[in-house]
Amino acid sequence: MPEGTDARLQAICMLSTHGYFDPVPQLGRTDTGGQVVYVLQLAKALATHKIKVDIYTRWFDRAKKQIETVPHSPGVRVIRIPAGPWKFIPKEEIYGILPELAENMVKFIRKNKLYYDIFHGHYVDAGIVTLDVARASDKPAFFTAHSLGAWKRQQMGGDPEAMEKKYNFEHRISEELRIFRSVKAQTVTTQVQEKKLEELYGFSSDNVEVIPPGVDVHTFRPLEPGERPAETDLPARYVFTLSRIDSNKGHDLLLYAFDMVTKQVPDVHLVIGGGSPKPQETELEVRASMEKILEEKGMSDRVHIMGYVPDELVVPYYRHSELFALPSIFEPFGMTALEAMACGRPIVASKFGGIRNVINSEKNGLLVDPQKAQEFARAMIRLLKDRKLSDSLGEAGRKTIQEQFSWEAIAEKHVAFYREFMRVKENG
Repeated sequence: MPEGTDARLQAICMLSTHGYFDPVPQLGRTDTGGQVVYVLQLAKALATHKIKVDIYTRWFDRAKKQIETVPHSPGVRVIRIPAGPWKFIPKEEIYGILPELAENMVKFIRKNKLYYDIFHGHYVDAGIVTLDVARASDKPAFFTAHSLGAWKRQQMGGDPEAMEKKYNFEHRISEELRIFRSVKAQTVTTQVQEKKLEELYGFSSDNVEVIPPGVDVHTFRPLEPGERPAETDLPARYVFTLSRIDSNKGHDLLLYAFDMVTKQVPDVHLVIGGGSPKPQETELEVRASMEKILEEKGMSDRVHIMGYVPDELVVPYYRHSELFALPSIFEPFGMTALEAMACGRPIVASKFGGIRNVINSEKNGLLVDPQKAQEFARAMIRLLKDRKLSDSLGEAGRKTIQEQFSWEAIAEKHVAFYREFMRVKENG
């Protein structure tokens, strides 16, 4: 057992109840993005400490097995619990079936005589279930919000009545505050989030710890000397962005800025990756608005909306890009930006998200206000024209991720976090 691991921290129950949660994630599907990667990678890294981790999610597809082991991590399982109808439910509408999910999860744990030292919920819906199941098991509950409803509402703006109807903010925020007050301890991914807890929820406590997400540095890395690059059908020079296709991801802001870039760098293209293999109505609406901008600006031959990017192409898409852009107005962290940094690519990122705690602008990346098209465009043009600066920022970003954000380092922080708030002293 690695040094510092508490022998009594033997089994952890994690909960991530919305979206499509699979041992090999189908990223880009509705409500299925960075959080799924986070939970899986954290669980796998914790398993290297000889800690068994079961990840519970909602079972809504009869074609899926109830229990699956995560490949190459025999100590990690995904367990699906039925609740509500046998169909996908968006996270904004899932609250009604959560009591049933908690009840069925408790029954499953008892029937199978499973034991967990702690319960850790991810996002508000899983946090609600975590409180009920941990209480029934008489074990401590931990929580990671990932995204804060009050902050998202503040950042997104829009017509309050329409936004409330779409995102169910009032209920979400009240439940988040109840979770904050009830759990043994919680992590936030950035210092900005910690400040938002006090600013927007009036909540502060000494049981909140900042632990950032990690990156799989064994997968996301530059090519080794002599390693043959994978072939893609992408243009020779391109700016890359990768995220879910959603209204808060800032694709429109990126397109307006890129229109200015094309005037200065005529041979560069923009590649937009991400999205669901089977897009829902919201995604289709956002994509239609993107297509409208392309038509207005005459950029259809320079911008490539790729949709869902298969896992085997994600790393090559990062590696071959000139730079990676993160245009989100609201982004709690921005895992894709960290992955691109790990691959040695220079970053131009929104200064409004949690990524600003990772990027020291002009040192290991560039931070911009994506709402200011000229500022955004100017940063991209600098990197596209200045190879020395581009290489310098890319290498500095890679070192940042290697040293501070590998999942191995993040798992160590979680083990220490759990031990501290379980009030368990090291054996021996």
